[in-house]
Amino acid sequence: MGKSALITGITGQDGSYLAEFLLEKGYTVTGIVRRLSSPNLTNLSRVLDRVRLIDGDLMDQPSLSQAVKAAEPDEVYNLGAQSFVGTSFAQPVLTGEITGLGALRLLAAVKEVAPDARFYHASSSEMFGHVESEPQDETTPFHPRSPYGVAKVYAYWACVNFREAYSMFVSNGILFNHESPRRGLEFVTRKITDGVARIATGKTNLITLGNVDARRDWGYAPDYVDLMWRMLQAKEPGDYVGATGESHTVREFLEAAFAAAHIADWERYIKTDAQFKRPSEVFNLRGNPAKARRELGWEPKTRFSELVRIMVEADLKRQNGSG
Repeated sequence: MGKSALITGITGQDGSYLAEFLLEKGYTVTGIVRRLSSPNLTNLSRVLDRVRLIDGDLMDQPSLSQAVKAAEPDEVYNLGAQSFVGTSFAQPVLTGEITGLGALRLLAAVKEVAPDARFYHASSSEMFGHVESEPQDETTPFHPRSPYGVAKVYAYWACVNFREAYSMFVSNGILFNHESPRRGLEFVTRKITDGVARIATGKTNLITLGNVDARRDWGYAPDYVDLMWRMLQAKEPGDYVGATGESHTVREFLEAAFAAAHIADWERYIKTDAQFKRPSEVFNLRGNPAKARRELGWEPKTRFSELVRIMVEADLKRQNGSG
């Protein structure tokens, strides 16, 4: 009999890749989705007929308890969040409710209904925020620089508390930026690759960005869902950094993206605008995945240039109507 998994955020980038990954391993997969008039199920198109979707909301405790009861999960993956840092400055309370308290509500539901289920929580490198040393690992102090980062710190410690207070199997994946063609257009990486594809197909001649000198540790999302799964197969719960160990600037991402589309003189297509800069920026995030490598045998497989190429080629196909 295969295992059963419950995923919040199943329609997002990570959730959809995780659903595909678990189905390949023989899991029964259930996802919690918010009831919307027009739900966006595009990311699940490959497996929509193989997953069970249940209405629920991270802001509604009873719906979470009902979803856990219906799914009878062996493993729970909490990937749902208001996950865009820029939006968190405009809607800090909503971000706290969903990203912070939402994790606590789900923890409480699992404790009540399925206390033996193993629980994965999607933490974030944005918790580190203002860092004074790099690379960052599981011992690096948190200094979040956005309401999103603050909410993720709350959720992280809620997970640690449930693990210690109730002996639940709860693990935090402190994942650094991971991208793919399924990344939302509001994120800078997709904004760039979609913009490059539009320029290549003659649909625009400009990409407007904020801080192009910020550095991030960018990996490929499918590599990271493998880490999520490995964390719940471990003998003991714990907290793990997921990262490539390399960092690149937004400027470097731009260079690689335009090169992948064979467009020269890329700087003439870029405009910077202060409205896209945040009240408090995070400049230099680079993770150390040594613990995950040592204890879980996990390694990121996709290098930076390959990641950018994958994303640009997918967006070129979309813009050409073939993707």
